[in-house]
Amino acid sequence: MSGSDIAGLIAAGAFVVLVVLLAVPIIKLGKVFDELRSTIKDVSDGTTPLLGEVANTVATTNDQLKKVDTITTNVSDTTANVSALSSLVAATVGKPLIKVAAFTEGVKAAMNTKPSGKARRSR
Repeated sequence: MSGSDIAGLIAAGAFVVLVVLLAVPIIKLGKVFDELRSTIKDVSDGTTPLLGEVANTVATTNDQLKKVDTITTNVSDTTANVSALSSLVAATVGKPLIKVAAFTEGVKAAMNTKPSGKARRSR
């Protein structure tokens, strides 16, 4: 055996050791990828029913919001009707009532004046 043959054997041995040393991390990395694939499958299996439930919840919420919108519209209409009614009552009853009160106050003031010798005005 010549020196080049021995150097070739040493290089081949070093290459085998290098391959063995690199094979261990590669095997561990393969196990990590297997776990990752399993985890992704579990998440995917759990997400599909969850998305169905979320879609159902959103549909139910939209139905409830439609009902609330109807209630809000009815309350708005009722408020407008009450406002119109109060304006009508104020116009119908309020102005004549103010006139009657003013007339009554005038009559009361006229009856409370006492005749005196001096022409004095009462306030």
